[in-house]
Amino acid sequence: MTEFSQEQLTRWRLILGKDSQEAMAGMSSAGCPLSAEQREMDEALEAIYGSDSEQEISRSEWESPTEGRPHGAAKGRSMPRVARWLDQIRNFFPKDVVVLLQQDAIERRGMKELLFEPEIMAKVEPSVDLASAVLELKNLVPEKAKDAARDLVRRVVEELRKRLESRFAQAIRGSLDRSQHSPFRILPNLDWPRTIRRNLKNYSPTVKTIIPEEISFFRRQQRQNEWNVIIAMDQSGSMSTSLIYGGIMGAILASMPAVETHVVAFNHEEVVDLTEHCSDPVDLLFGVQLGGAEDYWKATSYCERFMHTPAKTLYILIADLYDTSPNEGRFVKKMEFLLESGVRAVTLLAISDQGQPSYNANLAEKLSKLGMPCFGCTPDRLPDLLAAVLKGNDLHQFADKVRLS
Repeated sequence: MTEFSQEQLTRWRLILGKDSQEAMAGMSSAGCPLSAEQREMDEALEAIYGSDSEQEISRSEWESPTEGRPHGAAKGRSMPRVARWLDQIRNFFPKDVVVLLQQDAIERRGMKELLFEPEIMAKVEPSVDLASAVLELKNLVPEKAKDAARDLVRRVVEELRKRLESRFAQAIRGSLDRSQHSPFRILPNLDWPRTIRRNLKNYSPTVKTIIPEEISFFRRQQRQNEWNVIIAMDQSGSMSTSLIYGGIMGAILASMPAVETHVVAFNHEEVVDLTEHCSDPVDLLFGVQLGGAEDYWKATSYCERFMHTPAKTLYILIADLYDTSPNEGRFVKKMEFLLESGVRAVTLLAISDQGQPSYNANLAEKLSKLGMPCFGCTPDRLPDLLAAVLKGNDLHQFADKVRLS
């Protein structure tokens, strides 16, 4: 029989839960006692992963644990209050584990409705999953909790925006195209390394410096509104996480003078132009009504009005491609026409941290053959996508690199 140290037994006891207490205690002459801190950690984990954890816990059970009842006793449904539970897990676990525990609490214990308590939302660790849950249920949020719900989404948005904004700026503005040169002789365009190399032969020992005869300047790559980016977001419920990233991307691009940006959200009944809300991505996200079927032809036809310069237009469709309109073929024909006119287009099947898309493979294949790559793209790859477009790179090659990485 394998010998375990007391520390190893304790760790396995916490992993396996209270049902393993008797077995763990029998493996050591000292038993398997838990310290006060370990008992509290065990309580926090048991609240989510206990033997009855697949059953939803009612509001009263979350908020009013039975006083004086030993952990795991009686009906096995003695639950810590949510606020106390949140404090516990934040004390015992790192941030990434806290986020995972919160998500499991929602999925396994029916905690969604409790996110609408202001004091609870103020304590949770912000995450994309929680923000998605709030957006899905925003119409059910009571008046007293609306400010707290928006604040939670805003915390998530600001963290993601901070993470992505500088990289988008670098990709879009491009600063200088260091492969080409220009006759525009202004100091910001001066190519110092090339100028020095070309004039080394003109070094003067007398003045101990180079006398420049040939001066090189970079060509500016981007000008005001040089590109037109249109983001069309499928509002079906499965796309809630993707919409968060799409909204943030739209808000970032809208703040950059090199890009004309339009953001719309759609289902089978209507297309809503959210561009005016790009200055505040939280307003933009709360303007999305999740749920319903999709009509990609209707959405694309609406967006066509913004494609005034096809050769400088990028159409980004954020969708799962499950078209529920009567005629999927007319959407394919519409995209064929737009691509032939010079529009560049991509479908982002899922913009998630994991980048594991769920989508209609049949329609994705048709669009890809037309020249509209369809791929799952993590948020950190979005700036690379924009850079690839601005440089005129082959988007199919970019998509292949994303799949392989």
